Amino acid sequence: MGSTLPYARYSPNLYPACEDAYRGSDGGCYDRPVALMSGGSSKGVTQKSGTGAGGNTQVAQDRRTVPNQLVAEIDSALTDAQADALARRHGLTRIVSQNIPLLGVTVGLFRIAGNRPLEAARLDLAGDGSVRSVQPNYRYLLQDQQGVPSEGDPAQYALAQLHLPQAHTLARGMNVTVAVIDSGVDAAHPELANTIADNFDALGSKEGPHVHGTGVAGAIAAHAKLMGGAPEVRILAIRAFGAGRSGAESTSYVILKGLDYAVLHGAQIVNMSFAGPKDTLIGRAVAATAAKGIVLVAAAGNAGAKSPPLYPAADPEVIAVSGTDAKDGLFTASNRGSHIALAAPGVDILLPAPDGKYQMTSGTSFSAAFISGIAALMLERNPALQPNEVRAILTGTARDIGAPGRDDLFGAGEADAFAAVTASSRTPAVPVVAVSDKLSQPPKAPDGNNTSVSRASDGSTPSTASDKSAANDANRPDAQ
Repeated sequence: MGSTLPYARYSPNLYPACEDAYRGSDGGCYDRPVALMSGGSSKGVTQKSGTGAGGNTQVAQDRRTVPNQLVAEIDSALTDAQADALARRHGLTRIVSQNIPLLGVTVGLFRIAGNRPLEAARLDLAGDGSVRSVQPNYRYLLQDQQGVPSEGDPAQYALAQLHLPQAHTLARGMNVTVAVIDSGVDAAHPELANTIADNFDALGSKEGPHVHGTGVAGAIAAHAKLMGGAPEVRILAIRAFGAGRSGAESTSYVILKGLDYAVLHGAQIVNMSFAGPKDTLIGRAVAATAAKGIVLVAAAGNAGAKSPPLYPAADPEVIAVSGTDAKDGLFTASNRGSHIALAAPGVDILLPAPDGKYQMTSGTSFSAAFISGIAALMLERNPALQPNEVRAILTGTARDIGAPGRDDLFGAGEADAFAAVTASSRTPAVPVVAVSDKLSQPPKAPDGNNTSVSRASDGSTPSTASDKSAANDANRPDAQ
């Protein structure tokens, strides 16, 4: 592919970093909230004179939560009128409430009236007998960083590093459903033709497609001029991120709705290319999703070496993915930590953007998306795999980079799609499609049998892009 693609140079910079006011002398965040950056310069917090440490804490809390909002588990037997009365008793206004089958509870979103401190309002509501738990409505941020387009196809290095061409001779993600909880996806983009099985707007908004959601979906499933991790996968496009103060953002309540929808609509993998603070309610939803046998993948975050762990990547049920560059170095902004499972390319990645355009972008968002794609290949090969088995195979077959053995930068190493897909099958098959001599050749495995059935989002049986599916099926080991 040449360098004549119509680049979209407007990717927002949603790189989370510590506010200067909350950075330690050594540059560390120390559990302070992340903030948004735009255009490479941080937006500091201006404080009035006379505010001390307590003022800093309140500003910090406001940065990572939606001001004056609480999310509460309330008695499911309450009618709307009774829920409104509950709110009034505690000086609140009920914004909305919804039953969440994933957790078996009803969750309400409430607004605090007047200028009461959030914690005082939380404790007051938590003391009501009709309420099981109360927490702030936390903010979540997408994990990408704007890049500058360069000559040629630097983004395509990811294919070789992950051994995706070899892996695609064994599986391409057919009959596997990946939920992408993100900003809006451009389902009309040629790279995503016949890929979006369903669209759900958890925000109830009317915003159009967004660069981040479209890019993440492309890293998973592109199949025209680009190639994603699983080009024949089905995607549930769940919009949970909308326009915020400095870019697309979401909240605990909206992400909970998105996770619930993904589970109810057959997701086998959930990609979460966003990050935020530790969140009890989302943590419970993540655990409940994993307990149903659904694979969860998340971006480690772009807050850098001094950041504390960000969530949901740091939840134990989630495969946390850090980012690498074309030379197997760590993406400078990537989070690190003992929770990192493995790494994947995330620097200068060429991906689809809305309106038929393309974007050059970086971030652990796209590292996570590649891993979700590889997991889809594994589940096509062996649908019986459980989340812990998917994790074990991915980490067990990863290519060790950095310091020998597991480390906090790359986890078990950089993912190897071919090795992971081969190890996923009870009877691995031999790849028969020629692969470029420039790619390293992993060892071949004995031949086997695997049957796949093509899919369509509308009940028909179209090809994934033009007649690519039919052409590729003819070259698959199963068809030989």
